[in-house]
Formats: sequence, structure tokens, C-alpha cells
Amino acid sequence: MRTIILTIFAVCLVMPSWSQTAKEEIKKNACLSASNFLAYPGPQKALTPAPKGLKPFYISHYGRHGSRYMTSRRDYDYAYFALQRADSLGKLTELGKDVLHRLALIRDETEGRFGELTPLGARQHKEIARRMFERFPEVFADGATVDARSTVVIRCILSMSNALHQLLALNPKLKVSQDASVSDMYYMNQEDKELWAGKTVPAAAYPYDDFCRRHDRSAGLMARLFNDTAYVNHRVNATRLNSCLFTVASNVQNTELRKRLTFYDIYTDEELYHNWLIDNARSYIGYGGSKLTQSLQPFSQRNLLRRIIEEADSCIKLGQPCASLRFGHETIVMPLVCLLGLNNFDLQMDDLEQLDRKGWRNYRIFPMAANLQFVFYRKDAQDTDVMVKVLLNEDEAKLPIKSNMEPYYRWRDLRDYYLKKLAEYQD
Repeated sequence: MRTIILTIFAVCLVMPSWSQTAKEEIKKNACLSASNFLAYPGPQKALTPAPKGLKPFYISHYGRHGSRYMTSRRDYDYAYFALQRADSLGKLTELGKDVLHRLALIRDETEGRFGELTPLGARQHKEIARRMFERFPEVFADGATVDARSTVVIRCILSMSNALHQLLALNPKLKVSQDASVSDMYYMNQEDKELWAGKTVPAAAYPYDDFCRRHDRSAGLMARLFNDTAYVNHRVNATRLNSCLFTVASNVQNTELRKRLTFYDIYTDEELYHNWLIDNARSYIGYGGSKLTQSLQPFSQRNLLRRIIEEADSCIKLGQPCASLRFGHETIVMPLVCLLGLNNFDLQMDDLEQLDRKGWRNYRIFPMAANLQFVFYRKDAQDTDVMVKVLLNEDEAKLPIKSNMEPYYRWRDLRDYYLKKLAEYQD
């Protein structure tokens, strides 16, 4: 078999140092170039001990589904049939023929499973739930209430199911409820026509298209796959073929075929970086605080943030530990992180060329199984001076709020800050 054996997958599970540039990070770990297709790397840092006398009593969570197959056959088929047609005409190099063979393997594995959770995705949520239990055992004490909700998409429901099974295996005395209802979609998976398909997004179309043209590095790949330049110029949409192959390359790490093959070898480090730059800019325009979209996109998650605040206020009044677990999508996690301003991801600018230099890197926000955890602390049920810290992908995050105990913040300060921010947005 001509399949290229994958030897670097273990590297994909480790996130690099914050001091490195994105280009350096991607050179050391090609998987990072996958953006939202990055397989969940897990926490990278130890947690800061809680202030003396404080114990966790409540967790409010929103998590993306785990690793999945691609949601349609479009990218597979476009790349596969473009190469198959060229092969029938004798226009492929040996590498091109090998890539066609690999595409056939991944298409076969994915058939009938578009958008479904992979075995790796199920394992990710079990591991996240296990770590949540081990890190904050007081929240999951005997009799604690766990309310879990999912969007109505099957990969999210199965992610929820795997997490709950793990929690119950660790403590069968938990009181667990779960639901997946259209009635919750207004905050669990809000489709905001004003922001997603309304007047703000088209304003960014020209700057983004111009950015994509400047960072198109498809020519080198075409030269390696095809043996006839004239054929490529007249019969191949190089930009689209590169985009489709890069999408396939990005998603392989989420499948069982990751143990057998990779597509990253067909790209240079430079090409991987520029492909990522394009994806990163698209993420920023669609979900971040880009001035090209009037910095409004994060407010698409205003209903979810209000819900998180309201449920926290309610649960704080209870005298027993509890958890609110929500399972959804990366298109919710990213704008919510930007709305919260975690780790300076509320950056507002219009120059897409400066985005990477400013440290705005999408793979740090929404890999597969990305999650936010608000962990609440107090001395006892009578303590009204509640503290909270926020974990992004299980690592402590910095909030745009003053605190002399970072990463711990007073709940009343956090609550007041975000309610004021939400009030400034006009629906």
C-alpha cells in the first residue's frame, strides 16, 4: 500500500508555548493549521489553587461536540473527482496518484457518517468529564444535581451522553437529567439573522477576498500533484482544489485513519501557514470583534450569556452543589469567548494582516470538544462573596475585569460587567 504512515499525531495533542508565533507553532505541529478541525489537545497547565477556605460548588459549562467526520461529501468529492479525471488523462505525478489513493480511503471511511461523532470524539468528552470530576470533586458529591442540555444535533447529543455516562460511572449517586429540545435553541444554538446574514457581514467581503488572494499558495501544490502546467491552467480550479484538499487534510486527525495516513506531507510549512491564515481571518470576521463587521458578531451569543448569568444566580441560592452542562457547536463557543473577552480575544481591528501578529489564533479557541467552564467558589452556603474562574479548554483564562486574585474574580464584578455590556447592545 502506498499510504503515507502518520508518525506525528501525538504532537497534535500538545499545544505550544504562548511565546511562539503562529508560524512557529504550525511548523512544530501541523495539526494546529486545521483551525476548528484541530483534535482536542486537552489542558496544558496546572490549575491555580483556590483562595484559602473557598471550595467549588457549581460549574456552568458550554462545550462543543467532540471530533466528528466532515459534514458533507462536497470537499471529498470535488478533490477526488478532480484528481481521478486528471489520472484518467495521465496528468498526475506519482504524488498525485498517491493522494488520489488516500482520498479513496478517507471517502470510504466517511461514507454514511457525515457530521457524526467519531470514536475519538466520544473519548474526548469522557476524558473532559473525568477531569472535571477529579478537579472539582465537591461539585459532584453524592446527591449533586447535574442538568445537561444539548442542541438537537446527534453529535452533540452523543457528546452529552458520553460525558454523563462518565460522570455517573465516577459517582452513581449524582442526580442527572438530560434534554435536547428545539425550545432551548434560542440560546443553545442561536441563529442570528441580523448578525450572520444581515447588513454587517457583506461589508467585509472585499477585504477578505483580497486577503485570500494575497495568501493563496495553491500553485506549489498543483505543481507537485500534476505533471502538465497547461492542464492545470485550463482545467483545474487550483484555489478550490487546494481548499478542498486542505479541509480533508485538516479533518483526518479526528478519524481512526489518523493512525494510518496524513495529507500534511503534500504541503510545505509555508503553505500550511498561509492556508491557516485564510481560515483564521474568516473566523475573525464571522465570529470575532472585527471592525469590518462593526465588532458586533460576538453579540450573537447575548442570549446564551444571559442564560449563563441567570442560571448561575439561581444555583448560587441553592444549598447544594450542582452543574449546568450544555453541549453545542464551535460557532457558539468562538463568539461567546470573544463576547467575554477571554485572553484578549475581544480584539477589535480591521487590518487582517495584523491579526496573527496580535495573537488572535482561532485554534486556541475552538478545537473539537472546545469548552468553557465557569467554576464557582465560596466558603459555605451562607457565603455571599462568591468567586468564579473561567476555564477555556480546561486552562484558566484571563478576563477583562480587575481582580487582585486572578484567575479568580468576584461573581458580582463579573456579573455586573457583562450585564452592562449586554445592555449596550441594541437588539
